Amino acid sequence: MIEKIKNWKWVIALGIIVLGGLIFLSQLIFAPSSIPKPRGYFRIDLPAKDYVPYQGDCPLNFEIGSYNKVEILPSDSTGSCWFQIRLPKHRATVHCSYFPVQGNLDQLIQEAYDKTAKHDVKATSKNRTVVRIDSTRVYGLIYDLQGDAASQLQFYVTDSTDHFLWGALYFWNRPNADSLAPVLQFMREDVIHLINTLHWKRTSASSE
Repeated sequence: MIEKIKNWKWVIALGIIVLGGLIFLSQLIFAPSSIPKPRGYFRIDLPAKDYVPYQGDCPLNFEIGSYNKVEILPSDSTGSCWFQIRLPKHRATVHCSYFPVQGNLDQLIQEAYDKTAKHDVKATSKNRTVVRIDSTRVYGLIYDLQGDAASQLQFYVTDSTDHFLWGALYFWNRPNADSLAPVLQFMREDVIHLINTLHWKRTSASSE
């Protein structure tokens, strides 16, 4: 009698093991595959587009976002001047340099190209957009750099005779193209608007 009870216990235990194995296998076969969730980023709140006229010490004027802060940097006796257009909340800054053209246009264009080329080592690709606005004599190039380059947007514009403006967008954060994409697009639209509303001022050199 005791031997029969022991045998039944082994049968029950074996049945539980087999049943558990069948349940486990059915979950592997019929359960939906587990897909890792893509990395998420914090939502970035950007201000509504609203532009206002800007006129500084440089011989040019244009429109900037009402949410921007402009910082004027010391100029020199050559007629060159420098300023920064900042979006403080998102730590984005467009560094701008103005130079009078004094028979050195080719040199200024080459220097602008060289500044952009320094970022090629980190950029996965580089696209160029030609700027040509005959009505205001604004001509140049916009460089878009893909990847984790320190500066993903640079540009230069000139009237080909008297004025030259170079600009570069920097974020005071670790470069990350994915997380910065919304702010980058936002700032690119502002740079395009700056270029489209840019007007050169007459100078003593240009009036001769």
